[in-house]
Amino acid sequence: MQLRKLERSGSDHMKLLWDDGNETVISLTAIRNGCPCAECKGETVLLHHVGPRRVDEDAPGRYELKQAEPIGNYAIRLIWGDGHSVGIYTWDVLRQLGE
Repeated sequence: MQLRKLERSGSDHMKLLWDDGNETVISLTAIRNGCPCAECKGETVLLHHVGPRRVDEDAPGRYELKQAEPIGNYAIRLIWGDGHSVGIYTWDVLRQLGE
């Protein structure tokens, strides 16, 4: 599965067109809350689990998408208005967020 087209849909949604013809519209809130990075989801290192950091959902710019950068041919990195930019959203992650 490959992403063929990504565009803004209004001020608070993204529209994604996939190579299988499906189209997905996802709110920026759902995308930001679904950030797959270790900081947001937690991680396990050497059998020790580190939980996600506490989220301030009222932080200015949290749900404001500033930029999207391609990562190879399999993902995008999103840069948010609150400065968060470490989440790499693979095509699979984006497809799941849209379901």
